[in-house]
Amino acid sequence: MTISTPTVLTGDCRTLMPAFGPFDLILADPPYGDTSLAWDRRLTGWLPLACQALRPTGSMWLFGSLRAFMTIAAELREAGFRYAQEIVWEKQNGSSFHADRFKRVHELVAQFYRADAAWSVVYNAVQTTPDATARTVRRKRRPTHTGHIEAGYYLSQDGGPRLMRSVIFARNAHNRAIHPTEKPSALLEILIRTSCPEGGLVADWFAGSGAAGEACRLTGRRYLGCEIDADMAEKARARIAAVLPFDGRAAL
Repeated sequence: MTISTPTVLTGDCRTLMPAFGPFDLILADPPYGDTSLAWDRRLTGWLPLACQALRPTGSMWLFGSLRAFMTIAAELREAGFRYAQEIVWEKQNGSSFHADRFKRVHELVAQFYRADAAWSVVYNAVQTTPDATARTVRRKRRPTHTGHIEAGYYLSQDGGPRLMRSVIFARNAHNRAIHPTEKPSALLEILIRTSCPEGGLVADWFAGSGAAGEACRLTGRRYLGCEIDADMAEKARARIAAVLPFDGRAAL
């Protein structure tokens, strides 16, 4: 089955998503199971299906708290995933629970790939930022008895792009979010550019508001999302359509 236009399916990702693989990249922001909220219940059984639906050259970026990752560590291994690396998303404002000693202004995003694939074949496009500046490195003056010599220095031409840091600041979606746990499109763009080739297929197993679909349209990647809440799925479709209109149907 070929996905040519951004599509958000309505239903259970475990039932619907596997048929549309293989995927170049999977984005997943499942309920963490960290709170007593009614909707925050950990979903089981989807990890093996996601691994099987992933290309050998593909990977998965999974959002979560450290508590959530520790809880599902065995499931990730049994599903056939191997850990690659992680980034920290730093927010401008966060939240806290009664037992917390610090205000939490970060979330983790960990990358996993298939255990039967070599890390060397997994797609990766190094991301850089343009904020490195040229540096002037001064050296010690010569002794005065050698005569009048100006202070010496070496000029480093290191300005320009530099490797992106693993701690990434991105404003959250407070006061403008469509979904209560919505992730910023700017952060998702970085993950997509890093781990999915242009024109590749991104699978968003817990689509929510469709922020990842918006990011895919802005980066030239194909997108398939799945959302179990029918009203939220409709909002996600409308959001993506506003970025680049489409008829809402997949070419199957």
